[in-house]
Amino acid sequence: MTIKILKTALCLTLSAFAINAHAQKKYSEGVVTLTVKAQGNNVETKTYFTADSNAYTFSMGPANLKLLSNSNADFFAVLVDVPVAGRKVAAVSTPAEIEEGLSKLPVFTFTPTTEKKVISNFNCNKVVAKEAKSGKSYDVWVTKDVSVPQGVLERYYSKIDGFPVQFTAFQMGRETEVTVTGVSDQKVPKGMFTISKDYTRVSMSDLAAMNGGN
Repeated sequence: MTIKILKTALCLTLSAFAINAHAQKKYSEGVVTLTVKAQGNNVETKTYFTADSNAYTFSMGPANLKLLSNSNADFFAVLVDVPVAGRKVAAVSTPAEIEEGLSKLPVFTFTPTTEKKVISNFNCNKVVAKEAKSGKSYDVWVTKDVSVPQGVLERYYSKIDGFPVQFTAFQMGRETEVTVTGVSDQKVPKGMFTISKDYTRVSMSDLAAMNGGN
């Protein structure tokens, strides 16, 4: 493969959230869309979710990618489909790889503010998130217009009071700006959370090697 798929995939494992209503609505299943600024580009991604599973999907160059995870944080897989090359590979993280990844996530304390604004039709309040190790602070705009399953949220924002609409996401030491753009209660297509038999199974290290180790 000629593009840095794993690097981009892990950068975009970040999120997908959204809304199109002002009164609070609870979602147990649906599709969320967001815009992610990754490697200087704006990438639109969709997240299909249920109460216990998530599938983040997006395209990058010739590749279509899907990142699968669950609410227990004990499963993570990257599926790469490159139609022009006739190639499909699926990398599944080992428990040790998942544990290592979780250990590197930031730990925040949250301080609400009185600042308000509307973002993507969400009524938002600003919360200042302070990272424990670096002491660096980040602005997180959250809404209470909607409620989604806990597993849909980034784990480091799971204790914030509200649903993150505009925020900074973190992966492998990189910071990425994310903005929610929409949500629907569309039914998740059958098979969205499975790895079909036409995918070749590889390790995460194998996938990294395919992209020059990045």
